[in-house]
Formats: sequence, C-alpha cells, structure tokens
Amino acid sequence: MSEFRLSFPANVIAGKNRLTAEDILLLRKYSFPLGIRSADDVVTLLALNSTCPEKCDGWNDFFIESLTAFIVEHCYPQGSLDEINVEWMKSVLSTNGVIETPLELAVVLHVIDVSPHVPPSLRAFAIDQVRIAIAENTGAFSTERPKSDGITDYDLAYLDRVLRTAFDRGFLQLADRERAALFAVNAAISGSTSHSRWSELLAAASQGSLPSARAKSEETSSRWLKVPDAFFLDTEKVA
Repeated sequence: MSEFRLSFPANVIAGKNRLTAEDILLLRKYSFPLGIRSADDVVTLLALNSTCPEKCDGWNDFFIESLTAFIVEHCYPQGSLDEINVEWMKSVLSTNGVIETPLELAVVLHVIDVSPHVPPSLRAFAIDQVRIAIAENTGAFSTERPKSDGITDYDLAYLDRVLRTAFDRGFLQLADRERAALFAVNAAISGSTSHSRWSELLAAASQGSLPSARAKSEETSSRWLKVPDAFFLDTEKVA
C-alpha cells in the first residue's frame, strides 16, 4: 500500500475541530479545483469528513454533490453506473452491508436520484437498509425512521425514492434481487402494523404493475471523461 499524505490546505483543515464555510472555499480552490477527480481526492474527502468533529451547514451538500459527481459523471461508465461502481460504493459507504451514517445514506440516495441507469444491486442494497433498521435496529435508516415494527409512511416515501426509476408507464420493473430485498423486508415486519400501501407495493413487485400510473422520468447521460474500472478495484486507498 502506498503512503498517503494530505496536502495543503486539506492537511491544515484536518487538524481543526470545526470545518467552516471558508475551509470549503479553500478546498474548492486548491484541493479540488476541478472537483473530485482521483483516488487521492476521494481519500482526502473521506479523511476530512472523519477527522473534523464539527462541520458547517454547507459541508453535507458539498460532500454529497462532490462524491456523487465523481461516481456518476467522472468514473466509467460516465453518466451512468455499473456493478463495479456499486461494489465500490458498498465498500466505501457501508460496513458489512450496513450504511452507518445519514451522510453516507444521503450519498447513496443522491446517486440513485441522478443516475439514468441504476443497477438492481444498488436498489437492493438501499432497500435492505429498511430490513436492517426493522430487524436489527441499526444503521443510518434506523435513526431516521419512526420506531415501528411495520412499514410506515416514512418507509414508503424512502422506497418510492429508491424505486422511482424502476417504474415505467405504470409498471414496476424489478430484477430478482430487488424483489428478494422487498420480500426480505416483509419477512422482518409485523404485517398488522404496516401501512396499507405496503401490500400494494408487494403486489406490484410480484405482478409488475401498480393501480396508479407512474411514469419513469427521462434523463440523458453525459460521458466526457473515463476513469478505468481498476480504480474501483483498488480498495486499499479507500478502506
């Protein structure tokens, strides 16, 4: 493993108790003038997030937008995702399949929001956070949802966001692993306490459609710079 050291101004910011808006401006100007573009940039971003105990209000947006842009727009396939991207995200943003912080969960959701193609493995990974929250009472989603043994409005809003791009003209197009993730959630809950719309979603997952028509938004990709898959396979730098 090669030795990694933070450069200025990240090395100075990493030693502070509070990361300020002025620090973000310095990072934009000197550390990431073109945004997050390399493995070292990712390590720097993650290091700053973990070493500064207090952060200004703008940090979360900066972290989410920067890392999302790197994953979706900069890395191959530009403007989209593939399974190698997803496995790298899981290794960086979760521990043993559990997304532990709300900020990491926000990155996963934003990647799902902006990518025209979302691999089934990423949606299944996001869906599984609901099961983990209910069955194991752990993870970032567990800290955000109302305490309940069943599916709530909050859970359904989350699942709607995760599955948004799986809807096509009223039909819910899911791969086997996505269906399995939804039914694993169902196995973890008490059906009597769940929202009535949960049964509709399970029926849609089985049959491929919902009673109400829902259209899949059309998004276009912009492929402009290639980062090889080898970067995502280099887990030493981001472990």
